[in-house]
Amino acid sequence: MIDYISGKIEELNPTQVVIDNNGIGYRLEISLQTYALLEGKDSGRVYVQTQVNTRDGSEVSYGFANKDERALFQLITSVSGMGAASARMVLSSLSADEFRQAVLSENVNLIKSVKGIGLKTAQRLVLELKDKIVEGGGSDSSALFSVASNEVIDEASTALVLLGFNKANVQKAIQQILKSKPDAPVEEIIKSALKML
Repeated sequence: MIDYISGKIEELNPTQVVIDNNGIGYRLEISLQTYALLEGKDSGRVYVQTQVNTRDGSEVSYGFANKDERALFQLITSVSGMGAASARMVLSSLSADEFRQAVLSENVNLIKSVKGIGLKTAQRLVLELKDKIVEGGGSDSSALFSVASNEVIDEASTALVLLGFNKANVQKAIQQILKSKPDAPVEEIIKSALKML
């Protein structure tokens, strides 16, 4: 399985990129996020995810500017009813962080604003992905929180894990605390989390 391809960018448009690697041109479907990161570059590296169409057996390769976006794509396509085209539409409409925050805060309206995503699908995405995202699926756990500084979150999380609490439970607690008080200092986060855990 191909993990990534690097080389000269031969063609680039908002939906596809062709990368020349040692004389072989690889055509990959991409999101608008990846397009924006590759635009203006002569060469680049894209991380690959190949999807097989169960109906006709055809293969389509998708390219991502970073591992984070690919991991999120894999999470989205793991939800029943979410195909690769829908996942690409989500990642074209929302940044990886915006999507994670929408799932964690159960912002169904933001997810529903993506073309082709209805209310039931948006609710299913939240329901099926919330726990996976809290556990760090599709990202480095420090990327889950954009509200407080990573340093504060890391410090509080490390302290609570060292006290013997489960990392997933710690992250859920911290996320809840930061929802109501985004600028809480480390001490306050730890004290509040201890009451919850």
